[in-house]
Amino acid sequence: MQMINVHEFARRLSTLGAAVFTSDDIVDLATAVDVRISPDLAIDANLAQRLLDHISPALPVTGAQIAASEWPPPISTRPVAPPMLFSNPGAVDGPAAQPGRPRGSGPARTGRRPDSRRTGR
Repeated sequence: MQMINVHEFARRLSTLGAAVFTSDDIVDLATAVDVRISPDLAIDANLAQRLLDHISPALPVTGAQIAASEWPPPISTRPVAPPMLFSNPGAVDGPAAQPGRPRGSGPARTGRRPDSRRTGR
């Protein structure tokens, strides 16, 4: 299992461009998730993921990627889907809430279209 120290974790987070992180920021983040760490301790993929889950906005890496020996992580050829956030699972407006089409005031239509071939009879 790969592990990195708190200083390296902070450096890697900073390279992602979200913000500049220090080892003190990482210790504070760990305290917020009820984990006691010090700048001398190592972070494994599971702890890295727990810490990443509490960073907002979400970063495009996983705990395993950030704790891996290869950094930066290899670039995937597949596009990354943006995270989806559902703020309110409430009701959706129905058709009654949508504006209707204006109705014309022309002559009433019958069910048949005029046929130009039958006009001579």
